[in-house]
Amino acid sequence: MVTGALSRRAFFVPGDLSQGAEPVRPPKAIVEQRFTQLCENCSACVDACPEAIIVSDPGGRPTLDFALGACTFCGECTDACPTGALDRDAARPWTWIVTIGASCLSYKGVTCRSCADACDVGAIRFRLQSGGRDVPLLDIDACTGCGGCKSVCPVEAITLSGHERVSAKQEYAA
Repeated sequence: MVTGALSRRAFFVPGDLSQGAEPVRPPKAIVEQRFTQLCENCSACVDACPEAIIVSDPGGRPTLDFALGACTFCGECTDACPTGALDRDAARPWTWIVTIGASCLSYKGVTCRSCADACDVGAIRFRLQSGGRDVPLLDIDACTGCGGCKSVCPVEAITLSGHERVSAKQEYAA
């Protein structure tokens, strides 16, 4: 008898599901140093998140886990924060941008459009290359950094990084 079912996603993922060294804090989080001073690890934002993608990191502070889904930028976490670690008046929720890595199945000749299908704003498209291979094309001006594409990528080829947006389109070649 099988006690737990493996997802197709788990089949492709070779190990650690961590986000990397830089934590992805909830939308409208203030600068990390100040955030860690103000955040009281109260879990109010974790409890308030209707998408259930805000989890506590090993230090008890909130971080987003895009393996669980995408952020809708609803503002519930910000409204729940009693300390000011999440800034209600911030103009933008964050400056996270998407990067599509070389492990993308499309680079290996496997047809996969999971990221584009999950992108509600249409920031990811595919450009046909010679030989019938498609490569992802990202419009970072349209990308909200919601993590929807990251949550559905079967090989975790998509990462988010906290950098300023530098150009309107990034075409990836592997």
